[in-house]
Amino acid sequence: MDLWEKFGMSQGIAELWQELGISAGTAIVVLIALYFVIKWAVKNGILEACKKIEEKKAKNELKEDTTVGNFVSGHEEDCPICKK
Repeated sequence: MDLWEKFGMSQGIAELWQELGISAGTAIVVLIALYFVIKWAVKNGILEACKKIEEKKAKNELKEDTTVGNFVSGHEEDCPICKK
């Protein structure tokens, strides 16, 4: 009994794999390895994108903090009420 028959593959697909010289066990191992490689690549891509987003937010917050700081200190110097 061939593994292709055991997994219920159609005759055409089984012949295709056999013409390529790939057995069912090899095909399964290759597909599992491909799954984990793609999973790893997607995970790393998402983590890298999140880091860039966090860096961008941190830069914007720092820019906003310095702008607010300059506004508040400038307000105290120019305000006639605060000079008293």
